[in-house]
Amino acid sequence: MFSALSKNLTNVLDKLTKKGIVTEKDIDETLKDVRISLLEADVSLDVVKEFVGNIKVKATGKSVVKSVTPGQQIIKIVYDELVDLLSCNSKEDEKLKISSPPAGILMIGLQGSGKTTTTAKLAQYLKSKDNKKVIMASLDTRRPAAMDQLKILGEQNKIDVLEIVPGENPSAIAARAALQASLGGYDIFILDTAGRMNVDIELMEELRSIKRDIKPNETLLVVDGLTGQDALNVAKDFDSSCGLDGLVVTKLDGDSRGGAALSMRAVTKKPIK
Repeated sequence: MFSALSKNLTNVLDKLTKKGIVTEKDIDETLKDVRISLLEADVSLDVVKEFVGNIKVKATGKSVVKSVTPGQQIIKIVYDELVDLLSCNSKEDEKLKISSPPAGILMIGLQGSGKTTTTAKLAQYLKSKDNKKVIMASLDTRRPAAMDQLKILGEQNKIDVLEIVPGENPSAIAARAALQASLGGYDIFILDTAGRMNVDIELMEELRSIKRDIKPNETLLVVDGLTGQDALNVAKDFDSSCGLDGLVVTKLDGDSRGGAALSMRAVTKKPIK
């Protein structure tokens, strides 16, 4: 996902390493190119401004400019800022909070983000890597065949899926999933909620109601890595309305430019899990 951005930044910063002396003008020109590279990767303008501003303050310090290898020093500053931007406060923040069974995971996001597939992938990961007993449930009563899709994915991966009851509303399904997880001795239950074409009041109220009733251990926003700058608004809206615990970026093997991940992480301060 970050390959194009990485290549562009490497080309920009390589020019500095060939200079024995780096002037403030050199730094300004380099940061201008860094700014362009980030914007081309769909990083939010506000995030870019803050990011470049932080670098400039550190890069124009006397210890850097008068260093024997100023170019290398500036490269390290850019690298450290990127790491700081994407990193969590601690290793614990990166992990799913699933230590108290049955732990609930609420999967939310827009339609087409890959939420249902990600739900099954996460369940398979927790089952195979962490040896957890997992049950999935589809709360998507609007999209045709959404429930059948999750059921098929469950059968393919030998993961239990909550039985479909025609006419049941999302809140009732969520409550039944939590009860089944408790009675069935499951470690984790994952709720795949309905997506929308855009964020709307009805969707948010439904999610808030489910979250109040179920009190999930994790609320994860699934975002298509190809969304671009609009991903920032999506993340902000979901976080302010529902309260996010983490982000999941999908379709990383496509031509995503990485800006969505950088912007969402910078603005929401939520870990990319």
